[in-house]
Amino acid sequence: MKVYTRRGDDGTTGLLYGGRVDKDDLRTEAYGTVDEAVSALGMARAQLADSPWHDAVLGIQRELFVVGAQLATHTDHWHQLTDGVSRVTPDMTPRLEDAIDELTAACPLPTEFVVPGGRPAGAALDLARTVVRRAERHAVRMRRSGVLPDDVILRYLNRLSDYLFVLARTVEGGRHTPTRER
Repeated sequence: MKVYTRRGDDGTTGLLYGGRVDKDDLRTEAYGTVDEAVSALGMARAQLADSPWHDAVLGIQRELFVVGAQLATHTDHWHQLTDGVSRVTPDMTPRLEDAIDELTAACPLPTEFVVPGGRPAGAALDLARTVVRRAERHAVRMRRSGVLPDDVILRYLNRLSDYLFVLARTVEGGRHTPTRER
């Protein structure tokens, strides 16, 4: 199988389950940015290979694949998506909230602005956080344009950036280990 198809040479790309859109379409911007976040999280996970946080970051990467799949699917085909595999579910956001609450209870947040870069893994998590915020902005534009019919993805991305901020502080402080895997 070849990696290249030449079908995108005209500036379009294929969506999951059919259809083509411009490569600068709102959908493409959103799921492309989610893909960037997955890669930034990969940088963090590589730094956390011997850490209890490795699996938590891997879990987030896998959840972002779900987000990306849904964003890469035209809403006419959403009925073909599978909850938790290619469609974001409402329960994914409260799970992040629980993880945030657990982390902040164990490691109180700083009271001043944080300059990223205390440790490589923390810096990579902060980079991922900012990329997730950008993906969220793209998703907001999709929602306002009528391309995203509900706000489940928006809530998830908003909470994920909060989680990544708290996780970066925890990883840099090194004072807490997860009580459960994501």
